[in-house]
This record gives sequence, structure tokens and C-alpha cells, in this order.
Amino acid sequence: MVAKGFTVDLNKPLVFQVGHLGEDYEEWVHQPIVSKEGPRFFESDFWEFLTRTVWWAIPVIWLPVVVWFISMSVKMGHTVPDIVFHSGLRHICVTLMEYSYIVSFSYQTKSYWGNTMHYLLHGCHHKHPMDGLRLVFPPAATAVLLVPFWNLIKLLATPSTAPALFGGGLLGYVMYDCTHYYLHHGQPKKEVAKSLKKYHLNHHFRIQNMGFGITSSFWDRVFGTLPPQGKDVKAR
Repeated sequence: MVAKGFTVDLNKPLVFQVGHLGEDYEEWVHQPIVSKEGPRFFESDFWEFLTRTVWWAIPVIWLPVVVWFISMSVKMGHTVPDIVFHSGLRHICVTLMEYSYIVSFSYQTKSYWGNTMHYLLHGCHHKHPMDGLRLVFPPAATAVLLVPFWNLIKLLATPSTAPALFGGGLLGYVMYDCTHYYLHHGQPKKEVAKSLKKYHLNHHFRIQNMGFGITSSFWDRVFGTLPPQGKDVKAR
């Protein structure tokens, strides 16, 4: 696509190209290219490696962390019902964070660095929605974000409940990321899963400024971003 004399070359690393699109970035990034293999992001092999993650790395890396944090609350005297309550409460908060994260990247950017950051954090997924190695959040980036997340929970909760809240939140994230991957690449048989897949594909291919929920449409209903009735995209 040509934008104000600038051409995005899909055969070259994209991250430092997209900023040059200026105000035309919004239109460009919402014209999806359906391919299971996405483009190269960086010239550097190291940085390129950090952008690619197989889906199963998420539960393999983070579920042991979830178990460890929840076990800390158990050792400090909390019962199983207490743990379920605190973990469940945090999971509900995660679904709101999931919705808020996607909505926060629905704004329009036109500056060089605004476009670049938007593409890195979310725009790349809209441009290449079927890129199987960039559907889940890279573990290195997750680890960085978990540090302030843990410190915030310690500030707001008691020493014994903080680990359960953190573990529940992290479990919610794992469920979100694995569900997101499945909605793109899975072949659901059950009606609930089929409906979720259609709902999310509609967000990518029919009406991209609505239908932000991944694991449910609950917060779309609450905040009025539920897509209008229309022709659904078929689950593929």
C-alpha cells in the first residue's frame, strides 16, 4: 500500500516501516492479510526471536507459577473455598482487563512512534490475524509486566490473600491467551465455542471497532460495544 509516497514492503522487516504511514496507518492496519505465517518484524535475529511464541509455551511456563503462588496462600492458612473465591474474583477482573486492553488499542494514531508502538502491541494482530506465532503474548514481555502487577496486588491486599489474587489473575491470563489462540486456529465442535469463534472473527473481518470480548461478550454488553446483528463470518 502506498501512503503519501511511502510504500510498505512486506518482504522487509515491518516494525520500523509502519510509522511512516502517518494518518494512513489506521486504514492500512485494518486491512487484514490472512496467512498463518506473519512477516518479519526486526532485522535482529534476537529481537525477532522474542516476538515469536508457540501457544503451548503459555501454559507450560505460567501454570507452575500459578500453582506456586496459590500454594503460598494455602500455606498461610487459607482454605480451598477461600482460594477459589479470591482466584475467581481476580479472574473476573482479568476479563475486564482483557476487554480494556483491546479497547485501549482501538484509538487512532498517526505519529511515527504512535504507529510503531500500536503495531507492536496490537496492530500486528489485526494486520496478520492468523499469524500462529504472534497470537499469544511473549513470555519475556509478560514477565516484565508481572512485576508491577504483583507489587500492586501486594499494596492492595493482605499478605496472605495477595498470592491467591495474583495466581488467579495469572490463571485468567493463561485462559485468555489460550482461548484467543483457539478461536483463531481451533476447530470447535460445541455450539458455545463455535459462537465465540464467530464472534471474534467478526471483530477481525466484519466490524473491527466493536466486539472486543475474547472469552465472552459480557463486557461488550455492559459498555455498549456489542456488534449489531448481521451476517457472521463463518468459523474456519
